[in-house]
Amino acid sequence: MKKIFFLFRFFLFLILSGFILLTGVYVFAFFSPKLELKDLGKVFIYDRNENLIYQGSGSSEWISLDDISDDFKNAIISVEDKNFYQHKGFDYLRIIKAMYQNITDHTRFGASTISQQYIKNMFLTFDQTWERKIKEAFLTIELEVHYKKDNILEGYLNTINFGEGNYGIEDASKYYFNKSSKDLTLEEAIMLAGIPKNPSGYNPVSDYDACIERAMVVAETMVNNHYISEETYHSLFQEKIPIYGKRKQNNSQTILYYQDAVLEELSKIKEVPSSLIESGGLKIYTTFDHSAQEKMEESILNYLGNQEELQVASVMIDPKTGGVIALTGGLNYAKSQYNRATMSKRQVGSTMKPFLYYAALENGLTSSSLFKSEKTTFHFANNQMYTPNNYNQIYANKNITMAAAIAYSDNVYAVKTHLFLGTDVLVHTANLAGIEEDLIGNPSLALGTSELNMLDFAHGYTTLASGGDEKELFFIQRVEDMEGNVLYEHKLKHNYVFNSNDVYILNEMLTSTTNSVFSDYTTPTALSLASKMSRKYALKTGTTNTDSWVVGYNPDLLMMVWVGNDDAKEINENASFYGKNIWLDTMEKYLENTEAVWYEKPQNVVGLIRDAITGEENLASKNNTLFYYVKGTEVYAVLPSKKDDSE
Repeated sequence: MKKIFFLFRFFLFLILSGFILLTGVYVFAFFSPKLELKDLGKVFIYDRNENLIYQGSGSSEWISLDDISDDFKNAIISVEDKNFYQHKGFDYLRIIKAMYQNITDHTRFGASTISQQYIKNMFLTFDQTWERKIKEAFLTIELEVHYKKDNILEGYLNTINFGEGNYGIEDASKYYFNKSSKDLTLEEAIMLAGIPKNPSGYNPVSDYDACIERAMVVAETMVNNHYISEETYHSLFQEKIPIYGKRKQNNSQTILYYQDAVLEELSKIKEVPSSLIESGGLKIYTTFDHSAQEKMEESILNYLGNQEELQVASVMIDPKTGGVIALTGGLNYAKSQYNRATMSKRQVGSTMKPFLYYAALENGLTSSSLFKSEKTTFHFANNQMYTPNNYNQIYANKNITMAAAIAYSDNVYAVKTHLFLGTDVLVHTANLAGIEEDLIGNPSLALGTSELNMLDFAHGYTTLASGGDEKELFFIQRVEDMEGNVLYEHKLKHNYVFNSNDVYILNEMLTSTTNSVFSDYTTPTALSLASKMSRKYALKTGTTNTDSWVVGYNPDLLMMVWVGNDDAKEINENASFYGKNIWLDTMEKYLENTEAVWYEKPQNVVGLIRDAITGEENLASKNNTLFYYVKGTEVYAVLPSKKDDSE
């Protein structure tokens, strides 16, 4: 009996202590500074010309609660928080019920209220730390003590994520149904109320059937909460609801991949507060070029729009600054939000070779240095052997120049060069260029067997495109608070890690991939593009069994394209065709009506006419082209004296 009495007193003490503590928290929150709802959580993203392109956690027009459909308000309250007008920020009975169900049913049930969800909408980051949870809880209480329920509901409805880049009920109504939120029909209102549960999966543009299935769940809660009758419930969605699915500006399938990359970069900038509540909203000025994104997407859809399996990732960069002006992580953001440009790693194939050949130039070889292209088996210690194969088993069976090896993407030449230099040289060169991946210096590294992330890889290529100046890739130029105070500004830094003479010679050699004078026992890998080029480009392609890459640039623009399958299923030759033409069409359209530019030849570099294949001085040769050398290395060919381990 004493034990029972003790437990009773103990639990009574806990309840009273909890009540006193909670009361104290509410009192403290009441005397805290009042949150300005219309400024909370607004993220404005601007392009390089300071035109507004995106708003997250806030709509372009703050809609009064009176101007929102009653059907929608009833639907959202019914499915999200039926006791919204009764609780003080937390639905304690619902929390207890959810805890019980989670334990007994081994299923996760949520119990967050509209007030809690509104506070969550204000944060840029969605980490699950206890510090953040405690902050959210306090801010929820602060919200409740400072505002009436209608004010909170109004703010929440203006900040919900409705998918497809739409934040707020008015944006969603206009995008999905081409009407104001006050004019929504009952069925349209119910459909929109179902989207916030899974914005990418339940919106009618991404998956109409899933949207309707979720809408019926919403409708069922409306019946249970006496907002609609059983008869009305059974009459819903008998006919398909027309979907508009357009916006006045930036009606792009891929732009949201860029925006996700911006927010990811923002989360890593220490100078910017971690939460929009603390900063009172942010203005983010980016390097985004709408014309570049539009032309890239147009080209991608032109070649891949009807593909069921193939995916794409692409990035466009200004080599002068390292600014990313366009990016896509897939064909259609509505169908897949996985950003292949920022998140995935794939084998890069022969697009790794330019870093090898830069290393070769830096270590004494020249553009006319010769290795024999033939079927070769390399022998190593412990009876290890490696036999690289050329594409379609095509070999010159004679000596060819480095420039020719680049034109044909000759694998045997590349491995011989790689082993001649020492496998650690390529690792060092790639890392120096800005590639951060932990590369393994094995014999096949020269053929791109390592998996790289696109942005990491593009960082290295930007060093080549900028003449050897390694620059940090970036999306964000400047961040301001809502009063215009600058919180962060990107500072352009120069870091010349490569010799400008050797980079110039390499960039000239990379034009051989589209140069017909290299046609001999085979043809250059991108010769099919030459007739459509209006200007000079450094270009390299790379193809494995599962991945197709193309990357090309001039002083004004660098673009990299990947085409492949998410499940790493083997690709056919079409993937390479698509990637090369997406690259060329985008580059040409974007640079149209601009002056054709190329790199200025360094004073210490000389050009001599040589045979493209043999490197010999032969004025009668039909394969003559300009070879470039650092002054003093103008020998027609350099035969490496070190014995290569082959047979």
